[in-house]
Amino acid sequence: MITLDQARTMVAAARATGREMGLKPLSVAILDAGGHLLAFEREDGASPGRFEIARGKAYGAVMLGMPGSAQMARAEDQAYFMAAMNGTFDGKVVPVPGGVLVRDAGGVILGAVGVTGDTSDNDAAVAVAGIEAAGLTAVA
Repeated sequence: MITLDQARTMVAAARATGREMGLKPLSVAILDAGGHLLAFEREDGASPGRFEIARGKAYGAVMLGMPGSAQMARAEDQAYFMAAMNGTFDGKVVPVPGGVLVRDAGGVILGAVGVTGDTSDNDAAVAVAGIEAAGLTAVA
């Protein structure tokens, strides 16, 4: 499982990496393996709707067992599949990069990180930095 301390480390490291990269204001959500929120922060200047986007990126990753990049590829190849999945999950899935799986050393999915605020690829990069700062494995 992801501890609260690890979740807080992920948020802090993702935000710090975003500042180092000069990114726009970020929002970072950490979910456990059941899709439940462990931690969230929205930086000053980030729009209020960013909570749902960050959570949706992480939620899709953990519920489907695939990062946002894989979900986006699937949506491009089989739009009907991702539309069906989003319907199944009450519209909570945001299938773009920035939703990153968190695994332990044995490969077990522990949860996911969702970041939004800059480009999707930059969002994914800072999510990976956060996960690695907590000593866990990222699957972007």
